[in-house]
Amino acid sequence: MQSEKSCAVIEQYLAYLITVKGRSPNTIMEYRLDLLQFLCYVADSRGHAHSNFSFVDIDFIRSICLGDMYAFLAYCQETLNAAPGTRYRKIVSMRQFWKYLKTKVHLIDNNIAEELETPKLPKRNVRTLTLEESVRLLIQAKSCSARDDCIITIFLNCALRLSELASLNVEQVDSEAISIIGKGNKSEKFI
Repeated sequence: MQSEKSCAVIEQYLAYLITVKGRSPNTIMEYRLDLLQFLCYVADSRGHAHSNFSFVDIDFIRSICLGDMYAFLAYCQETLNAAPGTRYRKIVSMRQFWKYLKTKVHLIDNNIAEELETPKLPKRNVRTLTLEESVRLLIQAKSCSARDDCIITIFLNCALRLSELASLNVEQVDSEAISIIGKGNKSEKFI
């Protein structure tokens, strides 16, 4: 989703992530939203009108301090009820952007974002289906179309991410295995 309200330096950074780092479209979208949300927050806190991002130039970025970043994260937690994982991603978005500004395009002298600490992430309780629940689901799927039955069977047996399953093409399936490109462009084969 390209926004006409985007900032040129952010778009240059995102183009770098796509072309050099090979980041996924989902990652690019999340980074864009995180950075634009942060810049809006800083602009609001300083009383800037921000119908577009024309106010964002290198001087504005240089004026941002570590306190602005922590205030934004507190706002995300307290006002937006952002989970620790979401705040963690926002920190990564800011860290990586400031690192790019310093080390790749040399627009800033000091990477203040490298000082950002991340919240402790709670242990995730992964809920898996019991064998009985899986069997019931497969029995229910038999009354669906062959396509839906196949989707559910693959999903249960391969433990794919939803995005991986949704982007699966016929060419990736043969009689022996399913080959997918997973998170981080890692190739995986399920036999």
